Amino acid sequence: MKTLPIALSPFQLAEIQLTYRRHISVSDSPAICQSRDAYQVLSACWNPDKIGLFEEAKILLVDQAYKVLGIVSLYSGGMTSTIVDIGLIFAAALKGAARAVILAHNHPSGNLKPSQDLSLTQRLVEAGKILDLQVLDHIILTPDGAYMFFADEGMM
Repeated sequence: MKTLPIALSPFQLAEIQLTYRRHISVSDSPAICQSRDAYQVLSACWNPDKIGLFEEAKILLVDQAYKVLGIVSLYSGGMTSTIVDIGLIFAAALKGAARAVILAHNHPSGNLKPSQDLSLTQRLVEAGKILDLQVLDHIILTPDGAYMFFADEGMM
């Protein structure tokens, strides 16, 4: 077994910083009181020229009063799928000081039927419990303005 040198200077190690900058006041942030509020915030931040082209996944970060902290664009995929990494979702939520998240992705086909989305949502909810981060909903958006909320459909 090879041993590593013991004497390392701080310049030989990666520095990890945790920072958070809020660009608007809490009172100016929209609040998520119902599913439709989350849809309005998310759809306003979706590029209308891309929503029908390829799948994208985003998360909406909210504080304990359900005020929007921000939106994180996670992934862009192909026409029929995108990869979602649960670890990165929660890394973004923790760094953003969120108390809850809402996952969203689009279906370019216009079909609102969830595919592998249900198992991902269940895994997110379970992981969120361990981290004390609530997963409030998972929303599917389509290019024609249709949407589906997992929570409203009893799928959470």
